[in-house]
Amino acid sequence: MRIKLFVLCSVVLAMMGCDSHSLGSGRNIESLTGPAIQRYHDPQQVALGESLYRQHCVECHGQGAVGSPDWRHRDTDGLFPPPPLDGTGHAWHHPTRWLKQMILDGSPAGQGKMPAWRGKISEPEAEAIITWFQSLWPDQIYAAWYETQQNSK
Repeated sequence: MRIKLFVLCSVVLAMMGCDSHSLGSGRNIESLTGPAIQRYHDPQQVALGESLYRQHCVECHGQGAVGSPDWRHRDTDGLFPPPPLDGTGHAWHHPTRWLKQMILDGSPAGQGKMPAWRGKISEPEAEAIITWFQSLWPDQIYAAWYETQQNSK
């Protein structure tokens, strides 16, 4: 009888912990992805960003911003290949100001292959490119980035 009661209580407690906002580990999705946010990307800025991406970035970062398959490992030249920008890489870990600086000033010496685009594209154009590739990010990734962005101000 005690075992049946224990099992019943365990099942009830487990069910109480399972809702649409929890993960199997017991952690809430909100704690991993930041606050629930309303996404809005200006369609004109997204279109401009996509056009600029195709003109300047697609050669290295690929169609759909998928990046190099082995982007986490240095190439034979000792530099990191282009990372994905579609939400599967690490771009979402960085605030907008950092992403814009990377586009305009390129990779730090000895790190990556990103060329500096300052003088070839404007700051608003760099922001449009960022808006475009952020529009590709899944909602959870965008929410996590949004939280990072808020904490970096």
